[in-house]
Amino acid sequence: MSAEPAEQVEGPPPPAPGGEATTASWGGLGRQLLSLLLWVGLALVLRTWVVEPRWIPSGSMLPSLQLQDRILVEKLRPRLGLPLRPGTVVVFHPPANLVAAGYDPRAALIKRVVAGPGETVAVQDGHLLRDGVTVSPDWTPATMDYSQEINTVPPGQLWVLGDNRNASLDSHVWGPLPQDEVIGTAIWRYWPLNRFGPIRFSPITDSRST
Repeated sequence: MSAEPAEQVEGPPPPAPGGEATTASWGGLGRQLLSLLLWVGLALVLRTWVVEPRWIPSGSMLPSLQLQDRILVEKLRPRLGLPLRPGTVVVFHPPANLVAAGYDPRAALIKRVVAGPGETVAVQDGHLLRDGVTVSPDWTPATMDYSQEINTVPPGQLWVLGDNRNASLDSHVWGPLPQDEVIGTAIWRYWPLNRFGPIRFSPITDSRST
């Protein structure tokens, strides 16, 4: 008596030659594209909300920042409403009176905060005064060649000056800066490499004392 043939379980048809390799290739490419999109998304989020690169287009912040320096600007402090103390270098959009004078509202300017809301600021005999006291350091190596009457900084605004005071279009010309125009604060110089490092707020050697 002949034995019954063993029951066979039908499986899926074998893949066409090269089919497995093609599927694996598409799967690997998909993972790479997803990883790239995630990194691009993360970079956009960081640039929009946390930190972004900028470059220095003018000499208004000499000698602290040189023309063509590349810097990183952190954006959390102004977004969180944290105080921007005197000495902080801020990047900001032109205020309304500069826009009215022809500035591009999307432009980015850079200056140093020298007085905050409620403080008074003046320039007398070439010296910067805050609340009636000579500011030290005042972050400039040259005697200021102009005078300025006492101004009280309004709430929600800042008084900003370039370190290159005598060649800077700043608050002594166009008035206080609304804090909601601040993009962020300059924290790090990444180019050129010989000046790579944090942007310091320490005193500059003052030629008036030598």
